[in-house]
Amino acid sequence: MKYLITGAHGQLGQELQKLLHERGLTFVAYDSKALDITNREAVMATFKAEQPDVVLHAAAYTKVDLAEDEGRAMNWQVNVAGTKNIADATKQYGAKLVAVSTDYVFDGLNVGEYRETDPVNPRNAYGRAKLAGELAVTESGAAAYIVRTSWVFGEFGNNFVYTMQRLAESHPKLTVVNDQLGRPTWTRTLAEFMLHLIAVEVTYGIYHLSNDETATWFDFAKEILKDTAVEVEPVTSATFPQKAYRPNHSVMNLEKAKSTGFEIPSWREALHRFLMK
Repeated sequence: MKYLITGAHGQLGQELQKLLHERGLTFVAYDSKALDITNREAVMATFKAEQPDVVLHAAAYTKVDLAEDEGRAMNWQVNVAGTKNIADATKQYGAKLVAVSTDYVFDGLNVGEYRETDPVNPRNAYGRAKLAGELAVTESGAAAYIVRTSWVFGEFGNNFVYTMQRLAESHPKLTVVNDQLGRPTWTRTLAEFMLHLIAVEVTYGIYHLSNDETATWFDFAKEILKDTAVEVEPVTSATFPQKAYRPNHSVMNLEKAKSTGFEIPSWREALHRFLMK
């Protein structure tokens, strides 16, 4: 079986390559320079040449605030048009697709956990584009899994864990938002789940995947820095105004993912394993 990874230089794309390499699986990985997913002809030519059995679509425009203004066109081109090209090529060449989406397809007003069947209502440009990308995958008719995730951290690229560690080196006290609730996701857990879906051949469709248990960004930061002398102080979101709307309650239900037989570690356990590497 041959895997094709998009977004090869992103934090998830690099994690997927590491995992596939560890498992001795055959794969090719394309970054945006090697394959511009917004170029439909290039995508089709690549699929014709590679003939992948499974496509792991990790390419995305993820600059959430820039997507509100100067990055708006790129956000739509990559997350919608690019995803449509990948999905259509997957369908045409008879492969299976695992595409990654986001908790930002929800408005964050739900007091309970969001299930895969709950109504969507994205309130920022990034979320709207990712939702349109989901619809493009569904409408393509490809054999596809859509995995919505949240608060991603891992070994590769910039993320909240590295930011907290870097700030802690020069600040004795940090202030972190404590009124946004969600679930952190280790890229390793996400990558393993993506391969799990293919391995167990469960029903195609949408799945929610993060690490288990909930946290605020303050909780997350406290755990990251618990072995340091840095003081972490909780503040409200108003302290750090941002261009793009962020959901206050972004907890996605994990029961459907668990029902596939996949064991999901808590975010604290995942963070500990990551920090011990």
